[in-house]
Amino acid sequence: MTLRWRASVLCVPFASLVAQAANAGSGKPMNIVYIMSDDHSYQTISAYDKRYIETPNIDWIANHGVRFTNSYVANSISGPSRACMLTGKHSHKNGFTDNSKRFDGSQQTYPKLLQKAGYQTAVIGKWHLTSDPTGFDYWDILYGQGEYYNPDFNNNGTRVRRPGYVTNVVTDVALDWLDNKRDKTKPFCLLLHHKAPHRVWSPDTCDLGAFEDKVFPLPANFYDDYEGRLAAAKQEMSIEKDMDLVYDLKMADKENEIQTPLGKWGRENYRRMSPSQRAQWDAYYDPIIKKFKEDNLSGKALAEWKFQRYMRDYLSVIRSVDRNIGRVIEYLRQNNLLENTMIVYTSDQGFYMGEHGWFDKRFMYEESFRTPLVAYLPGGKQGDVPQMVQNIDYAPTILDLAGVEIPKDIQGESFLPLLQGKKMPDWRKSLYYHFYEYPGEHAVRRHYGVRTQRYSLIHFYNDIDTWELYDLKKDPMQMNNIYGKKGTEKLTKKLKDELKRLEKLYDVKK
Repeated sequence: MTLRWRASVLCVPFASLVAQAANAGSGKPMNIVYIMSDDHSYQTISAYDKRYIETPNIDWIANHGVRFTNSYVANSISGPSRACMLTGKHSHKNGFTDNSKRFDGSQQTYPKLLQKAGYQTAVIGKWHLTSDPTGFDYWDILYGQGEYYNPDFNNNGTRVRRPGYVTNVVTDVALDWLDNKRDKTKPFCLLLHHKAPHRVWSPDTCDLGAFEDKVFPLPANFYDDYEGRLAAAKQEMSIEKDMDLVYDLKMADKENEIQTPLGKWGRENYRRMSPSQRAQWDAYYDPIIKKFKEDNLSGKALAEWKFQRYMRDYLSVIRSVDRNIGRVIEYLRQNNLLENTMIVYTSDQGFYMGEHGWFDKRFMYEESFRTPLVAYLPGGKQGDVPQMVQNIDYAPTILDLAGVEIPKDIQGESFLPLLQGKKMPDWRKSLYYHFYEYPGEHAVRRHYGVRTQRYSLIHFYNDIDTWELYDLKKDPMQMNNIYGKKGTEKLTKKLKDELKRLEKLYDVKK
């Protein structure tokens, strides 16, 4: 596969990455490049799933390093997930339980500990933690969710608008920091955080129409009726009912005839574009809008049309993410940094690609609980890592790699030995999860639970009080809630005991 390079304006193919880096052995401190996207589903990375898209540059990391096949988050929503990653602690310990909170930047984070150990640290791109970054020698972050076109950045306290497409611009800033702004006598840790592919999935102009001729199969449970799952029935993240025609699907007609609840925001996104960007956007979307209005779809036909449009836009956005990851790998290769730099690619959580009829995340169901995680470590293991890891593990792993003592109050575990190919027979066998943001967007109820290698037990609470139990071997799509069914009594007790053990381990107060 060839890597693809992306300049700020044009899509241009780049040369192939020709060789794997040599094994580490130079004695140099290990650099870290941690790349994280927002809402990138594992289903849309070809290292995990080849049904939808090819992602050769993300796959390069997996093929020359490791692919975690059981990687999960602690709280499937953007800000809280990022706080877990920075602190190595569950949400109730780092204080950022939902997106209405403000991250306490005075607390211990792994970038601060790396700074004390002599590392140069930088965060570039999406931050989404409300407070300004701390623990970084350089920060250049998007405001809030960020904008896809001509985004505004908070550059160490100064507002800067940068022309171009956000994924390209974030990468431009990151490569400029690597090349021109860091102290090259010191090891570095770069957090490169993409906005994409967060809602509203607006492709770069060169990627418009990339999937227009492809028809995507509906997930088998697209028309899920949520029988036996009260919280699932009460959500508001349905492609059919809740996906906005203008805001999400770009049906902002010039006649202003298509009026939707979120349409105003979709039209403001359009107004942010430059004349050239609008011209290319209109050339692609105007014929689609015209045909949509002529077809006057309803019912299942409309729901399935919305699914196809969603998939095409989302996957087009992923093309830019993958292409820009190729740029980073190529920079590291050309500057002889691959031999002593760990590269991590992940997402802040998983995402629904029509499963259960949904988009978005939040639930402890597999598609949003599970997240992609691939990592390249010079001289390390190549292949799959089946052990259950969680985003609270990132901080201790990076500290371990840097030779920094891991504080005792960090709740995650270092998986560096797994990256090195070592056996860890005492590795965890279960995970704790807790989602807090209700009332909130998409109306997903508060819930917590435990996942073992085979089973998932979930308790929804607050305005409802229901339990769900799934045998993930027999029911991987989580359609059949067996909680309370005859014959599950011993299993349920065992899982509740394990849940109590984890609550004690992580000092969960109720």
